[in-house]
Amino acid sequence: MTAQRTSRTSRTRLLTAAATITLAALSLTACNDGTGVNDEGASKGSPMTSSSATDAPASQEPAASEDPAPAASKPAASKPAANAPASKTPVSSNRTVTCQGSNTKTVAAPLNRPLNHMLLTVTNTGSNTCYLYGYPAVQFGEAQSVPPVDEGTKPQAVVTLKPGESGYASVNLSAADGSGAHGHTEKSLAVHFSSRAGSEDLTPAHPSLPAEGLHIDDSLKVTYWQQSMDDAISW
Repeated sequence: MTAQRTSRTSRTRLLTAAATITLAALSLTACNDGTGVNDEGASKGSPMTSSSATDAPASQEPAASEDPAPAASKPAASKPAANAPASKTPVSSNRTVTCQGSNTKTVAAPLNRPLNHMLLTVTNTGSNTCYLYGYPAVQFGEAQSVPPVDEGTKPQAVVTLKPGESGYASVNLSAADGSGAHGHTEKSLAVHFSSRAGSEDLTPAHPSLPAEGLHIDDSLKVTYWQQSMDDAISW
């Protein structure tokens, strides 16, 4: 009887020891990740591991972080700008006007040849083509009349000056042989222009003369306006 009780007690101790060892092994397995580092588990409120924080898909981020300045590539003002009018640049109205002092520049230059002659050059400084009608009505000083025109110099067509172009006329100042009467020196000049109808009030030009003035006499005469300088000085 005593032997049976002793045997039963030994068996109970063995079973208890075996259970204790099994529980210990299970506990170690649960706490150790196999590398000697204990895993505290998510139940203790630990932060996300590096893989969960850094490997998150970029598409999960807010749209603003993916494109920090979407307006910079497509400015709101670019759409109206496409329909904005072009900058206004002064252009010709395609009208043809009369050449006069307000839309031209006139230069008076004495010539060595022909002797005692002067060349008038009128340049269109306006934005429209202008017609240089007839001949220059030159007025030296306080003269009350203008010299006659040489009818043999009349061109076949009206002189037409586009912006920047020039027309010419020659002035015979005095007789080359000194036979002209009432010779004297003048230091100022006005050049009057003609209109097509002849009645339009046009602005005259006042080209400068040499400081010593020009000698003129009763031989004073002019040519019609010419399209080329050669035609003007060949008279």
